[in-house]
Amino acid sequence: MTLFLVRHGLSLADPARPASEWDLDPAGFDAVWALRESGRLPARAAWFCSPEPKAQQTAQLLTDGDVGIVEELREHERAAGWLDDFPERVRAAFADPSTPAAPGWEPLDACRERLLPAVRRILDVHVDPPGTTGAATDVVLVGHGTAWTLLVAELTGRDPDLTRWASLGMPDLIEVPAVLR
Repeated sequence: MTLFLVRHGLSLADPARPASEWDLDPAGFDAVWALRESGRLPARAAWFCSPEPKAQQTAQLLTDGDVGIVEELREHERAAGWLDDFPERVRAAFADPSTPAAPGWEPLDACRERLLPAVRRILDVHVDPPGTTGAATDVVLVGHGTAWTLLVAELTGRDPDLTRWASLGMPDLIEVPAVLR
């Protein structure tokens, strides 16, 4: 069993609204379709996604199957407003996860406290589904770059890979072996 973490496709940015309300940019649909056709995603899997529109829309383009919406998979919460120093603020959030890195941002610790238990519940159900003997199901989670960077660090016991975070595409895919849960 593998955990597939998909970062959403290209966002239709609107600085007047929180990023959590942004839609998927139609200009990025081809990249999402390319990921779907790449063979990198499992043919059979349990799919879940963030409640944010761009994540749900990405999931809809990636699979014809059912996708469970899980509130706790939302991105690190950030207030509306454009920050020219956004990458530096995210790095500051990882450097001091107990403190908001900008006004209106949740501390990264709060993101961890809601994200990790939700993912563990999903994995607990799908690693050894009830009524099976060792049969495991791959899991695909469609969500967000900062949340997935935090999650990978938690699941692997490694420091957050901020170089990888900075290079994530829209969409992008991170694979995590389930043994790390």
